[in-house]
Amino acid sequence: MKVSLKSILWWVFAVVFTVVMARYQKMTGPTYPVSGKVTLNNTEYKYSLIRTAENTKDAEIALNIPDTAVHGTITYKRFKSDDAFTTVPFERKNGTLYFMMPKQPAAGKMMYEINLQCGSEQVKLNAKNDEFVVMRFKGPVPLYILIPHILAMFLGLLFSTRTAIEALINGARTYKLALWTLGFLIVGGLILGPVVQKYAFGAYWTGWPMKGILNFGDMTDNKTLLMVLAWVFAVIKLRKDPKNKVWPVVAAVMVLVVYLIPHSMLGSEIDHTKTMKP
Repeated sequence: MKVSLKSILWWVFAVVFTVVMARYQKMTGPTYPVSGKVTLNNTEYKYSLIRTAENTKDAEIALNIPDTAVHGTITYKRFKSDDAFTTVPFERKNGTLYFMMPKQPAAGKMMYEINLQCGSEQVKLNAKNDEFVVMRFKGPVPLYILIPHILAMFLGLLFSTRTAIEALINGARTYKLALWTLGFLIVGGLILGPVVQKYAFGAYWTGWPMKGILNFGDMTDNKTLLMVLAWVFAVIKLRKDPKNKVWPVVAAVMVLVVYLIPHSMLGSEIDHTKTMKP
């Protein structure tokens, strides 16, 4: 097998790995919809409950249930608040039951669960372990900022994986690939990332150490910082010794660990118990 073909195959592997990780990030993140299916009046219904919405308008929670014998209520309140729960009936429009969740400020969250009833039958729609669904509101992010940010971050993962492979097979391009990795992570995480954060939640950086040395703040920002620092250190080591295997692999493992942590977990949110009540 020629070296060039081996290189192509390693790139194919890195691309497939990156796509799998992208899918994992999407499906495990706290903004991915809660989905499932229930049976009422001998009919099975699939549902998808939103967990993220833009704060420019109320968020529609809709269920496609044509059977007019089925009625529903939604119980909700602000997340991390001393509010009392509010329960209201769904409205019906054609074959859809819907409710407009009141919009919240950026990083404001609402928690809710749904009860559907048909005669004596009753089912509850909520998250795993019988917990309320939590949805977060955010400001709209322009696509010309969001798309390059996402692309750069996953190119960072792609090149991180490929750099580690290059180091392990004693390739001659480890240092050059490491520079590309670091470049994509800096652009995606430290340049475009804060801009996305500003549009979505009103602050460029909410991770360490913006809230104090002992307060680590937003996990998403901290994860980005750890990835960049790991590859800065790896690039320094590779510049001194281009054949170094340990540090590019360690940095790639650090990136992998970061991507295994669901995106936006422990991200920006408003704690209404620590703010003035309306």
